[in-house]
Amino acid sequence: MRDNALSEARSTLAAAFRWTARLNMHESVANHFSLALDADGRRFLINPNGRHFSRIRARDLLEIDADDPATMQRPDAPDPTAWGLHGAIHRACPHARCVMHVHSIHATVLASLADSRLPPIDQNCAMFFNRHVVDEGYGGMAFEEEGARCAALLADPKITTMVMGNHGVLVTGQSVAETFNRLYYFERAAETYIRALQTGRPLRILPDAIAEKTACEWEAYPAFAENHMRELITILRDEDSDFED
Repeated sequence: MRDNALSEARSTLAAAFRWTARLNMHESVANHFSLALDADGRRFLINPNGRHFSRIRARDLLEIDADDPATMQRPDAPDPTAWGLHGAIHRACPHARCVMHVHSIHATVLASLADSRLPPIDQNCAMFFNRHVVDEGYGGMAFEEEGARCAALLADPKITTMVMGNHGVLVTGQSVAETFNRLYYFERAAETYIRALQTGRPLRILPDAIAEKTACEWEAYPAFAENHMRELITILRDEDSDFED
Protein backbone atom coordinates (compact mmCIF):
# COMPACT_ATOMS: atom_id res chain seq x y z
CA MET A 1 0.00 0.00 0.00
CA ARG A 2 1.42 3.39 -1.02
CA ASP A 3 2.26 5.92 1.70
CA ASN A 4 -0.65 8.24 0.87
CA ALA A 5 -3.10 5.33 0.74
CA LEU A 6 -1.79 4.03 4.07
CA SER A 7 -2.12 7.46 5.63
CA GLU A 8 -5.71 7.74 4.40
CA ALA A 9 -6.51 4.23 5.67
CA ARG A 10 -5.16 5.09 9.10
CA SER A 11 -7.13 8.34 9.28
CA THR A 12 -10.39 6.78 8.12
CA LEU A 13 -10.09 3.91 10.60
CA ALA A 14 -9.28 6.39 13.39
CA ALA A 15 -12.42 8.35 12.47
CA ALA A 16 -14.48 5.16 12.75
CA PHE A 17 -13.18 4.59 16.27
CA ARG A 18 -14.00 8.16 17.28
CA TRP A 19 -17.54 7.99 15.91
CA THR A 20 -18.21 4.59 17.44
CA ALA A 21 -17.33 6.08 20.85
CA ARG A 22 -19.61 9.04 20.18
CA LEU A 23 -22.48 6.64 19.47
CA ASN A 24 -21.74 4.77 22.72
CA MET A 25 -21.24 1.54 20.80
CA HIS A 26 -17.84 0.88 22.41
CA GLU A 27 -17.13 -0.81 25.74
CA SER A 28 -14.47 0.44 28.13
CA VAL A 29 -11.09 -0.28 26.46
CA ALA A 30 -12.36 -3.51 24.91
CA ASN A 31 -13.50 -4.21 21.31
CA HIS A 32 -11.42 -3.93 18.17
CA PHE A 33 -11.42 -2.81 14.53
CA SER A 34 -8.92 -4.02 11.93
CA LEU A 35 -8.14 -3.24 8.30
CA ALA A 36 -6.14 -5.36 5.83
CA LEU A 37 -3.26 -3.62 4.06
CA ASP A 38 -2.20 -6.21 1.49
CA ALA A 39 -3.91 -8.40 -1.08
CA ASP A 40 -4.11 -11.54 1.07
CA GLY A 41 -5.19 -9.64 4.18
CA ARG A 42 -2.30 -10.93 6.30
CA ARG A 43 -0.92 -7.49 7.20
CA PHE A 44 -3.45 -5.35 8.96
CA LEU A 45 -4.01 -2.34 11.19
CA ILE A 46 -5.64 -2.75 14.60
CA ASN A 47 -6.17 -0.57 17.65
CA PRO A 48 -3.53 -0.61 20.40
CA ASN A 49 -4.08 -2.46 23.63
CA GLY A 50 -5.91 -0.59 26.38
CA ARG A 51 -6.70 2.58 24.39
CA HIS A 52 -10.17 4.12 24.59
CA PHE A 53 -11.90 4.50 21.21
CA SER A 54 -12.38 8.24 21.80
CA ARG A 55 -8.60 8.81 22.00
CA ILE A 56 -7.37 6.75 19.06
CA ARG A 57 -5.34 8.65 16.45
CA ALA A 58 -4.13 7.53 13.05
CA ARG A 59 -0.55 7.13 14.23
CA ASP A 60 -1.60 4.97 17.20
CA LEU A 61 -2.84 2.08 15.06
CA LEU A 62 -0.66 -1.01 15.12
CA GLU A 63 0.49 -2.68 11.90
CA ILE A 64 0.80 -6.42 12.45
CA ASP A 65 1.25 -9.63 10.47
CA ALA A 66 -1.32 -12.37 11.01
CA ASP A 67 1.34 -14.99 10.25
CA ASP A 68 3.94 -13.70 12.72
CA PRO A 69 3.99 -15.98 15.78
CA ALA A 70 6.07 -13.41 17.67
CA THR A 71 3.32 -10.77 17.55
CA MET A 72 2.31 -11.22 21.17
CA GLN A 73 5.94 -10.82 22.31
CA ARG A 74 6.18 -7.32 20.83
CA PRO A 75 6.46 -4.48 23.37
CA ASP A 76 3.38 -2.96 21.73
CA ALA A 77 1.52 -6.27 21.43
CA PRO A 78 -2.21 -5.99 20.76
CA ASP A 79 -4.84 -7.26 23.16
CA PRO A 80 -4.72 -11.09 23.07
CA THR A 81 -8.39 -11.36 22.13
CA ALA A 82 -7.82 -8.87 19.29
CA TRP A 83 -4.99 -11.05 18.02
CA GLY A 84 -7.02 -14.23 18.49
CA LEU A 85 -10.17 -13.05 16.72
CA HIS A 86 -8.96 -10.59 14.09
CA GLY A 87 -5.77 -12.48 13.30
CA ALA A 88 -7.80 -15.64 12.67
CA ILE A 89 -10.27 -13.85 10.41
CA HIS A 90 -7.60 -12.10 8.34
CA ARG A 91 -5.79 -15.43 7.88
CA ALA A 92 -8.88 -17.41 6.93
CA CYS A 93 -11.05 -14.82 5.15
CA PRO A 94 -9.11 -12.56 2.78
CA HIS A 95 -12.45 -11.23 1.48
CA ALA A 96 -13.01 -9.65 4.92
CA ARG A 97 -10.83 -6.60 4.35
CA CYS A 98 -12.15 -4.70 7.34
CA VAL A 99 -13.42 -6.30 10.56
CA MET A 100 -15.29 -4.48 13.33
CA HIS A 101 -16.32 -6.14 16.59
CA VAL A 102 -18.28 -4.42 19.38
CA HIS A 103 -20.54 -5.21 22.30
CA SER A 104 -23.05 -2.50 21.41
CA ILE A 105 -26.20 -2.56 23.50
CA HIS A 106 -28.93 -3.67 21.12
CA ALA A 107 -26.79 -6.09 19.11
CA THR A 108 -25.71 -7.71 22.38
CA VAL A 109 -29.31 -7.94 23.58
CA LEU A 110 -30.09 -9.73 20.31
CA ALA A 111 -27.08 -12.01 20.88
CA SER A 112 -28.51 -12.89 24.29
CA LEU A 113 -31.84 -14.19 22.99
CA ALA A 114 -32.46 -17.90 22.44
CA ASP A 115 -33.21 -17.02 18.80
CA SER A 116 -30.67 -14.38 17.79
CA ARG A 117 -31.71 -14.09 14.15
CA LEU A 118 -32.69 -10.64 12.89
CA PRO A 119 -35.96 -10.88 10.94
CA PRO A 120 -36.64 -8.38 8.11
CA ILE A 121 -39.24 -6.23 9.85
CA ASP A 122 -38.15 -2.96 8.24
CA GLN A 123 -35.88 -1.59 5.53
CA ASN A 124 -32.82 -1.49 7.80
CA CYS A 125 -33.32 -5.04 9.06
CA ALA A 126 -33.71 -6.19 5.45
CA MET A 127 -30.14 -5.04 4.76
CA PHE A 128 -29.00 -8.15 6.64
CA PHE A 129 -31.42 -10.68 5.18
CA ASN A 130 -29.51 -13.86 4.25
CA ARG A 131 -26.33 -11.94 5.06
CA HIS A 132 -25.88 -12.65 8.76
CA VAL A 133 -25.00 -15.77 10.69
CA VAL A 134 -25.65 -16.57 14.33
CA ASP A 135 -22.78 -18.12 16.27
CA GLU A 136 -24.43 -20.49 18.71
CA GLY A 137 -21.22 -22.07 19.99
CA TYR A 138 -19.73 -19.43 22.29
CA GLY A 139 -16.72 -20.96 23.98
CA GLY A 140 -15.35 -18.13 26.11
CA MET A 141 -13.03 -15.20 25.47
CA ALA A 142 -11.85 -14.85 21.86
CA PHE A 143 -8.33 -16.17 22.23
CA GLU A 144 -6.76 -18.02 19.31
CA GLU A 145 -8.80 -21.24 19.37
CA GLU A 146 -12.08 -19.39 19.78
CA GLY A 147 -11.04 -16.87 17.11
CA ALA A 148 -10.36 -19.64 14.59
CA ARG A 149 -13.76 -21.20 15.31
CA CYS A 150 -15.50 -17.87 14.72
CA ALA A 151 -13.53 -17.22 11.52
CA ALA A 152 -14.84 -20.48 10.04
CA LEU A 153 -18.38 -19.07 10.22
CA LEU A 154 -17.41 -16.24 7.86
CA ALA A 155 -16.07 -18.39 5.01
CA ASP A 156 -18.95 -17.40 2.70
CA PRO A 157 -18.25 -13.85 1.41
CA LYS A 158 -22.00 -13.19 1.33
CA ILE A 159 -22.08 -13.41 5.14
CA THR A 160 -20.97 -9.99 6.29
CA THR A 161 -22.36 -9.96 9.83
CA MET A 162 -22.02 -12.41 12.68
CA VAL A 163 -24.29 -12.22 15.70
CA MET A 164 -21.94 -13.67 18.29
CA GLY A 165 -24.25 -15.53 20.63
CA ASN A 166 -23.72 -14.54 24.29
CA HIS A 167 -21.11 -12.04 23.13
CA GLY A 168 -21.84 -9.19 20.68
CA VAL A 169 -21.63 -8.53 16.96
CA LEU A 170 -18.92 -8.63 14.30
CA VAL A 171 -19.20 -7.14 10.82
CA THR A 172 -16.93 -7.28 7.80
CA GLY A 173 -16.59 -5.29 4.60
CA GLN A 174 -14.36 -4.23 1.75
CA SER A 175 -13.49 -0.85 3.27
CA VAL A 176 -13.70 1.08 6.51
CA ALA A 177 -16.64 3.07 5.13
CA GLU A 178 -18.61 -0.02 4.10
CA THR A 179 -17.92 -1.84 7.35
CA PHE A 180 -18.68 1.08 9.64
CA ASN A 181 -21.90 1.80 7.74
CA ARG A 182 -22.90 -1.84 8.17
CA LEU A 183 -22.05 -1.76 11.89
CA TYR A 184 -24.09 1.41 12.36
CA TYR A 185 -27.12 0.01 10.56
CA PHE A 186 -26.98 -3.34 12.32
CA GLU A 187 -27.19 -1.61 15.68
CA ARG A 188 -30.09 0.51 14.43
CA ALA A 189 -31.84 -2.57 13.03
CA ALA A 190 -31.31 -4.52 16.25
CA GLU A 191 -32.75 -1.63 18.24
CA THR A 192 -35.84 -1.53 16.03
CA TYR A 193 -36.36 -5.27 16.45
CA ILE A 194 -35.85 -5.24 20.22
CA ARG A 195 -38.25 -2.32 20.63
CA ALA A 196 -40.79 -4.05 18.41
CA LEU A 197 -40.58 -7.17 20.58
CA GLN A 198 -41.14 -5.03 23.66
CA THR A 199 -44.58 -4.00 22.40
CA GLY A 200 -45.74 -7.62 22.65
CA ARG A 201 -47.68 -7.20 19.42
CA PRO A 202 -47.30 -9.33 16.26
CA LEU A 203 -44.44 -8.42 13.94
CA ARG A 204 -44.91 -7.34 10.32
CA ILE A 205 -42.23 -9.48 8.65
CA LEU A 206 -41.36 -8.84 5.02
CA PRO A 207 -41.78 -11.71 2.52
CA ASP A 208 -38.46 -13.35 1.66
CA ALA A 209 -38.54 -12.10 -1.94
CA ILE A 210 -39.02 -8.48 -0.87
CA ALA A 211 -36.42 -8.75 1.88
CA GLU A 212 -33.85 -10.13 -0.59
CA LYS A 213 -34.74 -7.44 -3.15
CA THR A 214 -34.24 -4.75 -0.51
CA ALA A 215 -30.91 -6.23 0.62
CA CYS A 216 -29.69 -6.19 -2.99
CA GLU A 217 -30.86 -2.60 -3.37
CA TRP A 218 -28.88 -1.63 -0.28
CA GLU A 219 -25.77 -3.27 -1.75
CA ALA A 220 -26.19 -1.38 -5.02
CA TYR A 221 -27.05 1.98 -3.45
CA PRO A 222 -24.51 4.38 -5.01
CA ALA A 223 -21.77 5.65 -2.68
CA PHE A 224 -24.02 5.52 0.39
CA ALA A 225 -21.39 4.21 2.83
CA GLU A 226 -18.69 6.46 1.39
CA ASN A 227 -20.89 9.54 1.75
CA HIS A 228 -21.72 8.56 5.34
CA MET A 229 -18.03 8.26 6.26
CA ARG A 230 -17.10 11.44 4.39
CA GLU A 231 -19.62 13.42 6.42
CA LEU A 232 -18.38 11.97 9.71
CA ILE A 233 -14.78 12.86 8.82
CA THR A 234 -15.87 16.38 7.84
CA ILE A 235 -17.62 16.86 11.20
CA LEU A 236 -14.53 15.67 13.07
CA ARG A 237 -12.30 18.02 11.09
CA ASP A 238 -14.67 20.93 11.68
CA GLU A 239 -14.35 20.22 15.41
CA ASP A 240 -10.53 20.28 15.15
CA SER A 241 -10.32 16.65 16.26
CA ASP A 242 -6.82 15.18 16.43
CA PHE A 243 -7.89 11.83 14.92
CA GLU A 244 -5.67 12.36 11.86
CA ASP A 245 -2.50 13.02 13.88
